[in-house]
Amino acid sequence: MLETREYGNRCLITAAQRILDRLDSENRTFAKITPKNRIEKERVNTIALREVVINAIVHNDYTKGVPLVEIFTDRIVITSCGGLVEGLTESDFFKCRSMPRNRELMRVFRDMELIEQIGSGMSRILRVYDRSIFELTPSFTVVTFPFEEAFISPNGGSNGKMIGRITDRKKTTLDVIKEIPTATIAQLAELTGKSQRTVSHELKEYQDAELIRREGAKRNGHWVVL
Repeated sequence: MLETREYGNRCLITAAQRILDRLDSENRTFAKITPKNRIEKERVNTIALREVVINAIVHNDYTKGVPLVEIFTDRIVITSCGGLVEGLTESDFFKCRSMPRNRELMRVFRDMELIEQIGSGMSRILRVYDRSIFELTPSFTVVTFPFEEAFISPNGGSNGKMIGRITDRKKTTLDVIKEIPTATIAQLAELTGKSQRTVSHELKEYQDAELIRREGAKRNGHWVVL
């Protein structure tokens, strides 16, 4: 299953933030409750996923196309155009050596603190995943993050109660709306730890991006997640 939503016709910084917010809401944490403790694990490692998305945007060859982020029921796939930068070998790539394709764009992302040290992103990805998630061709770089399997016992049966949820530390305004469609701005601010002004701004952005809509009167209406 794949849901399509475009974030074009806006600045890359805004598009990047919205994509990361959307992925954050989709990247649920699963928990297995055992008699002794509770074990939690994300579908996809958040840090690695963020680095791949930023890399796809910064190193994309925009003369050939735009980056693509696809969310399936069992995986997330990020595709950037242009393949590796000319002069950068596959061996260099996996040794975390970097040759920026869009230097000015990289500088802007670094100024916005979306990028840290050059080349550090790949090292963070490879600490968690091996090379098999990468598919490198002359025209594209494709990264596939398979969702973590539910905790399954050796005999193939369910081992403990499985719960799909989002941890409080990662709860976004969109997450709360999904759980409490009637939540007010004040409630959203309290549950997300944000200011009411920030929540109001986020709600407008979600509406502009057609992620949510408001139904009913201001006092007794509710939010609908599209």
